[in-house]
Amino acid sequence: MREPGIRAHHTRGATGAAMSLDKLTLLRQAPLFAGIDPQALGELSQRAGTKRLAADQPLFHKGDPGGELYGVLTGRLRVRGLGPDGRAMVFSYLDPGSIFGEISIVDQQPRSASIDAAEPSELLVVHRSHFAPFVRQNPQVAINLARMLAARLRRISDQTEDAFLLAIPARLARRILALAETYGKAAGGGLELAIRLPQQELGELVGATRESVNKLLRRWSERGIIRLEQGVLTVLDPAALRDVADMLVD
Repeated sequence: MREPGIRAHHTRGATGAAMSLDKLTLLRQAPLFAGIDPQALGELSQRAGTKRLAADQPLFHKGDPGGELYGVLTGRLRVRGLGPDGRAMVFSYLDPGSIFGEISIVDQQPRSASIDAAEPSELLVVHRSHFAPFVRQNPQVAINLARMLAARLRRISDQTEDAFLLAIPARLARRILALAETYGKAAGGGLELAIRLPQQELGELVGATRESVNKLLRRWSERGIIRLEQGVLTVLDPAALRDVADMLVD
């Protein structure tokens, strides 16, 4: 049974409907395929399949063989793995428009992380047998991929540095600020997080226990930095949260 945690609203578009992409739109918008001929992308989208996942259903586990490239059409996925201390962590979320799985496609090695569905999701699926010849015919994809992997390496380096140098309050404050920047919406005098985030999962995002996260959230709520109502987290004082995020010691 799920703990109440931090409840989220689904990300909504201007019409109020849950965000959804078709296969061709996803490929056209993805940085991986920037600068590629639209006709070539159309042919790739026709070869691509789809896959549906129920909430909490795994897509693959770290170490599984990887022969497919995926894109998120609807829903949201979690990227999971182990932190520097061996603790289970949620590294990031994948929202509609995200492309992933390209590393195993390129190096033909096992998956480097585990991914499951944070909510019911539909995915685009491109098999290696279609992706490899597409890259040979469109070398710009390889250049785009190199840029993406470099940016990802920088993010991983920053996360590792945070895990070693920052106290838990600073890591939690930074993660909440980042989530507010991505998923926040103006409401009730602050930025309300529009993402479902149980406290156990928030703990995994920062390498801390659910109890530690709960204690900090209560403390910040009492100080008026955040508000927690019926599981919904709203950032009321971003400046105060940034001060916490800059701390090197608890």
